Amino acid sequence: MSDFDESGSRLVRIASGHHVWTRRVGRAPTKMLTLHGGPGCTHEYFEVFEDHLARDEIEFYYYDQLGSYYSDQPDDASLWTVERFRSEVEDVRRELSLDGFYLFGNSWGGMLGIEYALHHQERLKGLIVSNMTASIPAYVKHVNELREKLPKALVDEMLAFERAGDYEAPRYQELLTEHLYRKHICRLDPWPAPVQRCMDHLSMPVYNTMQGPNEFVVTGTFKDWDRWDDLERITVPTLLVVGRHDTMRVEDVEEMGRRMPHARVHVCENGSHMPFWDDAEDYFETLRAFVRDVERGSFVS
Repeated sequence: MSDFDESGSRLVRIASGHHVWTRRVGRAPTKMLTLHGGPGCTHEYFEVFEDHLARDEIEFYYYDQLGSYYSDQPDDASLWTVERFRSEVEDVRRELSLDGFYLFGNSWGGMLGIEYALHHQERLKGLIVSNMTASIPAYVKHVNELREKLPKALVDEMLAFERAGDYEAPRYQELLTEHLYRKHICRLDPWPAPVQRCMDHLSMPVYNTMQGPNEFVVTGTFKDWDRWDDLERITVPTLLVVGRHDTMRVEDVEEMGRRMPHARVHVCENGSHMPFWDDAEDYFETLRAFVRDVERGSFVS
C-alpha cells in the first residue's frame, strides 16, 4: 500500500489489479469521498470544493474512477458496469481506511452513491446525492421534455442527426452545447477552466458504453437503472440537492426525499447540473449545514 505523495496524491490498487488515482485535500477528523459524474469524467470539475470545504475542517478525497483520465484506462468494455464500479468504491474506501465518512456523488456519481449506500451504508456517516434522480428512465423523460420546449425547427434538426446516427457532426454538437449544456449543465459563460478541462478529458469509451452517445440518447449499460422502490432502505442521513435548471426533474428529487427515511432536499434556485459552480454560495452553505448538523447530532430531514 503506497503512501500519499507531497501533493496528497496516491494511486490505489483495486480488485481488478488496476490502479485509480486519488488525492487527499486537507487534514481533519471529518472525511468525505467524492464520486464524479460522467461516467468517465474526472475530479477536475470538483476543484471549486477547495475554495469552500477546506476552511470548514472537512478532509475530502478526489478520486478518478477506473477508465478516467488520471487513472488506468484498460481497453475492456466488460469493466464498465454499475456493479463493478460499486465494488470499486468499496475497494477505494478500504485502501484509504475511510470509515464513518461522508460519501458525495454528483450526477452518475450520485447514482453510484445510491448503489454504494444500498450495499455498504454501515460504513457511512452521511450520503450526499447531488443532481441525480433514482431512475435513468425518469431522467431521460425529463431531459427530452426540456428539449421539446425548444423551437420545433431546432428539435427536428437534432432528431435528424440522431436518426442518421451522426452524433459527432459539428452542427449537432453545436446544438447540444448551446441549447442543453449551457442552459442545464453549467450556466456560467464561459465555463470555468476546471469544468472545460474535465470535459476535454472525458473518457468516451466509458461514457459511450454506459450512457450512450450523449445526454439525450441513453442506450448504454445503465439505461434501465431504477432504484425508486429501494430508496426506503437507505437510512443514513442523506442530503439531496438539485438545481432549478437541472437536467434532473426537481419533483423527482423531492419524491426521493419523501421515500428516504432521513433525507433533506434542497433546490438551488439559480443552479443547474453543476450548482457548485453556478449557484455556489447557496450550494456550499447547504452542504456545510448538512455536515454540521450530522456532526452535532442535530440532523433532521
